[in-house]
This record gives sequence, C-alpha cells and structure tokens, in this order.
Amino acid sequence: MIDLLSFFKSNKTELLEQSFEHVGLTFMSLFFAVAIAVPLGIWISRKETWSGPVLGIAGVFQTIPSIALLGFLIPILGIGVKPAIFALFLYAILPILRNTFTGIKQVDPAVIEAAQGMGMTPNQILRKVELPLALPTIFAGIRTATVINVGVATLAAYIGAGGLGEFIFGGIALNNANMILTGAIPAALLAI
Repeated sequence: MIDLLSFFKSNKTELLEQSFEHVGLTFMSLFFAVAIAVPLGIWISRKETWSGPVLGIAGVFQTIPSIALLGFLIPILGIGVKPAIFALFLYAILPILRNTFTGIKQVDPAVIEAAQGMGMTPNQILRKVELPLALPTIFAGIRTATVINVGVATLAAYIGAGGLGEFIFGGIALNNANMILTGAIPAALLAI
C-alpha cells in the first residue's frame, strides 16, 4: 500500500494528464452520441416502423467487442484519438437512443391529449410536454452510456489515444501492480 501511494505521488502529473485525456475521450464521444441519438430517438418514436431496424443496428454496434471495433477502425481512421472517439460514440448510441425512444413513448396519452386540447402544436407538445416528462429516462440512458464509455476508454491506450489505459497496459507489460492500480483505481472511480 505504501508503494502504491508513493507511485501515485511520483506520477501525479502524468496521472492527472491521463485522467483529463480519459475524461476528454469520454465526454467528446458522449457529446456526439447525445447530438445524434436524442433526435433519432424522437424521430423513431414518431415513425415506429423504423424503430426496430434503427434500434437493431445500434444494438449490433453494442455487441462488437471493443478491441475488434478499434482494430477495424484503424485502417479507416488511423491511429490515435479519432478512432477511439468514434468507437466510444458507437457504444454510447444504443443506451441513449433506446432510453429516448422509451421515454417519449411512455408519456401518458391523456397528457398529450390534454395538450392538444389546449391548442398546442406538435412541436410545442414535444418541447413543453413530452421532453420534460421523458428527461429522467433520457438522462438514465446518458448515465449508462457514460459508464460504458469510461470503461471502454481504457482500451483507447492500445491505439495511442491516451487515457488511463496507458498506466494499466504499461503495468501489465512491465508486470508492475502499482502501475496497473494507478490506472485502474481512477478509472473505476470515474465510472462510479
């Protein structure tokens, strides 16, 4: 334990830098995922014939192992931050999309009917009734996507994108438990 604390202290600058890289990868991918998945979730809640195929395609991306997805993206996007953000974006789409769709569909039809009776337009109903009522469900999807991305972002170190995975994989390569824990503990704390 004393060795771990001294390793933390001696590498605190690098640890802080890699933590910021890790958070940056996570939030950049989440930003793009929210920007795409929330409007798409609203759209498929209106066009239910598309909900099955769209959710199915998003589900396929979720099932691809992260190392395989990163390996597939390297020839297309190169090595570094771009393929890591794109892979994390693909993993974040499904929980946000599914929860947006579910949240909008679970709004009580009587509430929508009352809003229509008050003379609200479809856009007003969406902005003032459906989205506020669906917001807790949408945020639950964003929270789930965040936890997934914090975990998967550790693998970004394999392709030179930085993050806390550098300590973990460096520690594995050097058989250094303190180095592994220096990356693993902050990653676990970020996920929590």
